[in-house]
Amino acid sequence: MRIRNLLVGLKKITFIPVTLFVFNIALPVSWAQVNKLYNPLPLPLSNEVDDFLSDKDIPTGQGGFARDYLVKLNKGDNLAIDLSSDSFDTIITLLGPNGTTVAENDDGPDGTSNSLLFTRITETGTYVVRVRSFGETGVGKFKLRVTRLQPVK
Repeated sequence: MRIRNLLVGLKKITFIPVTLFVFNIALPVSWAQVNKLYNPLPLPLSNEVDDFLSDKDIPTGQGGFARDYLVKLNKGDNLAIDLSSDSFDTIITLLGPNGTTVAENDDGPDGTSNSLLFTRITETGTYVVRVRSFGETGVGKFKLRVTRLQPVK
């Protein structure tokens, strides 16, 4: 009986270090994987980007791809976000600090497949400007410009 109790006690003592070891190894690996999967790019100070959408970017689930840019905006900012590409049909989405869609545009007023979005910011914070292709229209070069509009005086 004493040997049995001793073995049960040893199992409990061994379980804790093994569990801690497993979690110690697993947590950094999963953090690195999550960090690698989603890494939005900061929008440069010029608020303009010439870039390339590729099949290595975020899959949209509709056959296309997306790329995200971070931009800090202030309450009351009036924005024009212009996205153009000769390679794919563009869609521009502005996501708020809490991840909800603030505004979105597919085709601009000029009748092309480029996108033009106007919006007013109601909350100061870090926003995501998402560049994506419509459906399965593909990948390729694009130009993104975020302009803070000034009120008319």
